[in-house]
Amino acid sequence: MLKSVVRAVGAAVRLSSAAPSAARALPLSCPALRSPGSATIRPFTRSLWMLNNNGASSGYRPKLLSSKVLNPSVSCGCGGLHTEGDKAFGEFLSDEIKEEKKIQKNKTLPKMSGGWELEMNGTEAKLTRQLSGEKITVTFNVNNSIPPNFEEEVEQGQQQKSPEDEPEIVSTPNFVIEVTKQGGKHSLVFDCHFPEDEMSHGEGEEESDIFAIREVSFQPEGDSDWKETSYTLNTDSLDWALYDHMMDFLADRGVDNTFADELTELSTAIEHKEYIKFLEDLQSFVNCK
Repeated sequence: MLKSVVRAVGAAVRLSSAAPSAARALPLSCPALRSPGSATIRPFTRSLWMLNNNGASSGYRPKLLSSKVLNPSVSCGCGGLHTEGDKAFGEFLSDEIKEEKKIQKNKTLPKMSGGWELEMNGTEAKLTRQLSGEKITVTFNVNNSIPPNFEEEVEQGQQQKSPEDEPEIVSTPNFVIEVTKQGGKHSLVFDCHFPEDEMSHGEGEEESDIFAIREVSFQPEGDSDWKETSYTLNTDSLDWALYDHMMDFLADRGVDNTFADELTELSTAIEHKEYIKFLEDLQSFVNCK
């Protein structure tokens, strides 16, 4: 009899201690443990269940991994998902590609004057020229080379611009110039860009510079990576006389305003070509071709 009483008391103690441990096992994110005024309450988001046609009030709760949701609406050999949205997306891309090809100015890449040889590697272009024992190389990449359009939005009642009046998209990439002398171990490297406003620093100057030098440094010849341990001259606070001599140095080697104009024309053609190719690849991906 005494043993039965002891067992009963022990069972009661175990039951009373099990309840708190179960509550502690619940995750803190459980809604039942959060007070209405808690600052960490998760905001309402639409779930697959709430978006179901039956709604929450019907009492029907569909399976989240429903075969009706994941099965492709159109079967094909690729086994990918095909929805009505994909179909509309593909049709839009088809029209977009046609329009872009219609306005494409250069079916082939324009030639650079001055004996520059072009070498392409994806979106990166390299122009090379040999001049009296010197090798001049200009490298640029068309990615992120289209300046953003900061035009103000059309106000109400204001007539919208026709496609003919829209500003022309021009690619103005940053570019790096390397000048290497025959037998030299180092190259003189100029990091250049196209400023938003044409540079002009002299009164009565007939022609302003289309491009600007941002930094100048000596780098090991043939090294593709810019070594941060080499001294780099920033031109922001540079004496204008020294800056002008550097610009003349480049102009004597064929890198002048004419070159810069042709470079933007070439870069624009490359960028547009790559954009059309991207749209075509995107259409093939969406259509699973």
